[in-house]
Amino acid sequence: MKYNFDIEINRHNTASAKWDETENLFGEKNLLPMWVADMDFQSPAPVIEAIIKKAEHGIFGYTTRPDSYYRAIIDWMQERYNWSVQKEWICYSPGVVPALNYLVQTFTNPGDKIVIQPPVYYPFTNAIVNNNRQVVYNQLKHENGNYSMDLEDLRDRIDENVKMLILCNPHNPSGRVWTKDELTELGKICIENNILIVSDEIHCDLVFKGKTHTVFASISEEFAEHTIVCTAPSKTFNLAGLQTSNIIIPNQKLRDEFNATMNRLSLRHTNTFGIAATESAYRFGGEWLEQVVDYIEKNLNFLSEYMENNIKEIKVIKPEASYLVWLDCRELGLDKEGLKQLMLKHGNVAFNQGYTYGPGGEGFIRMNIGCPRSILEEGLRRLEKAVKSHQGTAAKI
Repeated sequence: MKYNFDIEINRHNTASAKWDETENLFGEKNLLPMWVADMDFQSPAPVIEAIIKKAEHGIFGYTTRPDSYYRAIIDWMQERYNWSVQKEWICYSPGVVPALNYLVQTFTNPGDKIVIQPPVYYPFTNAIVNNNRQVVYNQLKHENGNYSMDLEDLRDRIDENVKMLILCNPHNPSGRVWTKDELTELGKICIENNILIVSDEIHCDLVFKGKTHTVFASISEEFAEHTIVCTAPSKTFNLAGLQTSNIIIPNQKLRDEFNATMNRLSLRHTNTFGIAATESAYRFGGEWLEQVVDYIEKNLNFLSEYMENNIKEIKVIKPEASYLVWLDCRELGLDKEGLKQLMLKHGNVAFNQGYTYGPGGEGFIRMNIGCPRSILEEGLRRLEKAVKSHQGTAAKI
């Protein structure tokens, strides 16, 4: 079937974090929310039908994960990424971010060091700091609008206290799709130093034409033994509210330790609707996914052209995956508070501020373009208004 992503769906008063909490979180009224990573598109029709069927049954007791659930995940990984996953490798978590915290708690001790590669998704930092571990920043190199790993810097920062590296693959917020060669070099360094790799691959299905996602653990059996892969249908099919993710752990010893943590925390039961939605999405959502990725890529092209024609002061870091766009606003010459207030008070639009993503994020904003083009266009008009307001103020000084 052909999906129409141009339709605007009113999400106000639906308990939407994106639309109903923006004023409380950002402190301003009448803001257009272009921040948190969920899309303003309905999920695939087969997913909605599966949820309705489950609801019509009318009994919502404790739920197990049937074999068909695991088979849907296994088939998806095999067909999309040529990665052969065994059923017992698949562990449950109510989300990837919670899983990061459980993994930190399971495989490191207070005071241990954990490497992340900023500017990067800020819950990585929170998972480390809030569990009394130490953050080690292996900052990405940013040259001519492109991001790459600084592996020499990584080698310099490793000592005996570094126990884990949390990888963002594909990278959020830059949108880089790491190549197999890049991942291989990173993996060699980690394995040589007995560092566990936790690979957050939640955006892996949203890769644009011409790019290929490599599952980190699929590179070799040795990599699989040293890697935990975090996956979920939440970003791919807009299912974050169903709180269902799958943490894939090939190494039995690591898997047993993680499951022991989950049992200790009594996190064994999956959301009833999450099971139905996940299985249906992976079985029947491919057509929808192909169309939504195409639509998002067209949104990206629309954004790039608009910025080039109307807001040259802001540079687009063109992503290779996902519906999140990293915008370089440093030419505006504002500090972090000034940039934030410019967007809120003069643009009336809510973005994620770059400084929250760690070193290298200052002067950037992250924009969500997973929305109908009419909403994107309105967001860009507001952004343009904010920039022109700043230019007018600067001209008077």
